[in-house]
Amino acid sequence: MGVCLDTSAYVRFREGEPSAVEAVVAARDLAVPVIVLGELRTGFRHGTQAATNERRLREFLADPVVRVLDVDEDAADRYADLMTDLRRRGRPLPTNDVWIGALALREGLSILTADRHFEELRPAKVCLLPTAG
Repeated sequence: MGVCLDTSAYVRFREGEPSAVEAVVAARDLAVPVIVLGELRTGFRHGTQAATNERRLREFLADPVVRVLDVDEDAADRYADLMTDLRRRGRPLPTNDVWIGALALREGLSILTADRHFEELRPAKVCLLPTAG
């Protein structure tokens, strides 16, 4: 299975949440959008464990199964399609999440996330992590 990680999924994976760990370990193709890297690093810089979190992220990214997805013209077209559909349906989403969806669609990957609003990104496939309880 190919998976595109959302920020929430990476955080849950790092926290050791079983469903997130299982999904990440099972993935044969694991992608991290550059947008997610920006969100993570912003969080790191606002926290008290910035160096440790950055080291752990670099180790994660060094795994041969993991690849970073960058934005290109194809992703921009998919982003525009998603935004147009969301606006037409009156279903606004955070801009970064639409970019993540566009990259997942471009790559034919499912989005692994804890955020239910990703289900609004049609026709993206979403693997929703269970609610932490």
